[in-house]
Amino acid sequence: MHYSEFESSRVIVTGANQGIGLAVARQLANQGAEVIALDIAFTNDRLSDAAKVAHNNDTDKIIRVKVDISQQKQVQQLVNDVENQSGTIDYLASVAGVLRMGSLLEQSAEDWLTTFNVNCHGPFFLCQAVARHMQQRRKGTIVAVGSNAANTPRLNMGSYCASKAALAALIKGLSLELAKDNIRCNLVLPGSTDTPMQRQLWRDESDVKNVIAGDLSGFRLGIPLQRIATPDDIANVVLFLLSEQSRHITMESILVDGGATLGY
Repeated sequence: MHYSEFESSRVIVTGANQGIGLAVARQLANQGAEVIALDIAFTNDRLSDAAKVAHNNDTDKIIRVKVDISQQKQVQQLVNDVENQSGTIDYLASVAGVLRMGSLLEQSAEDWLTTFNVNCHGPFFLCQAVARHMQQRRKGTIVAVGSNAANTPRLNMGSYCASKAALAALIKGLSLELAKDNIRCNLVLPGSTDTPMQRQLWRDESDVKNVIAGDLSGFRLGIPLQRIATPDDIANVVLFLLSEQSRHITMESILVDGGATLGY
């Protein structure tokens, strides 16, 4: 679907080096948006340098900036640079996330804190910085990518589940605060998706079949739709929630997991 409102708009997308974040960035760029893509894996840490590379060399014209979203000063500086150098931020897609596997009784403090720093604290810093500018204009839309694990416990994923549950509460609280300012905030909750994060859990392609079939010993249902999502499947829903097609939707969480959590 083509969304005309994205043409000549400006969007920040985090976690844009790979997986869902990359799919979101590419889809928005294809719709004519100026995309400021953030990821700790990128090389240019200055907006101006990244913009020159994008305008001179990149075929997709996505501006890729190295930012560690868990560092509040970096986030605030980037958002201010975009507003001052490029123009108003119309949309925000918060996608960045990490998964540190392990039992809650054995997980290190470092892994626990890193999980929350990226999955919850980073989105807080980013949403706060962006929303303050949107609030002044009484216009803007924010979508965060969480996980169906926010509502469903998973073995050896306790910190991930907890961080995504915290993210969901954060976005819903933010949406309530900003509704009076005509700013919408929503969540997309993917299930198993064919991304590098997911593939770190697989040994070979037989694991894909196992995910679809489910594992009662691990307290996991299968996927009723009998397929693993692609990053574009998730990006499609992100774009819908960013667009005017969803103009009367806020505080909502949309599951995109093929029925793996039976709608809960």
